[in-house]
Amino acid sequence: MNVLSADGLVLEPQREEHALEMFTVLGDPAIYEFENEPPPSVEWLRNRYRLLESRRSPDGAEHWLNWIVRLPDSRAAGYVQASARTDGHCHIAYVLGSAYWGQGLARRAVEAMIGELASTYGAHTLWAVFKEQNERSRRLLDRLGFEPGAAESQEEHGVEPGECIMTRAAVEP
Repeated sequence: MNVLSADGLVLEPQREEHALEMFTVLGDPAIYEFENEPPPSVEWLRNRYRLLESRRSPDGAEHWLNWIVRLPDSRAAGYVQASARTDGHCHIAYVLGSAYWGQGLARRAVEAMIGELASTYGAHTLWAVFKEQNERSRRLLDRLGFEPGAAESQEEHGVEPGECIMTRAAVEP
């Protein structure tokens, strides 16, 4: 995986040794307003990151791509991630601590990731799933050029009740 630049941000490939630093970032309760929960322990997160360092699903059908988003002062602000399938379809996700919301950081980080997905991993179609109530995610995806996915894509991508799916072509921004 490559280190990516994103207009003042650095996207660093996620590794096991990031667990302690990211445990603090991911402990922000505001992140979990709509879904999920914080990691239960640093050790749990370390084990999770160790698994993801393989960068491949067990069946080899997906690249598991995870980057830590670093601010210009080197502090971690969150992460961006993608599951890039060999058929060119790619699911993306992102999490930033609430202290960094509303500053354009997520947009810059996701744009950099999208460019990398298209140029290095052959992604041509991107998908993102989020909770219907999460207007911040919807606005971010709108700004990034995503559009609502077709009704038939809901089941294909495992979209649950109360979730939305959006899609766009993966062209370098």
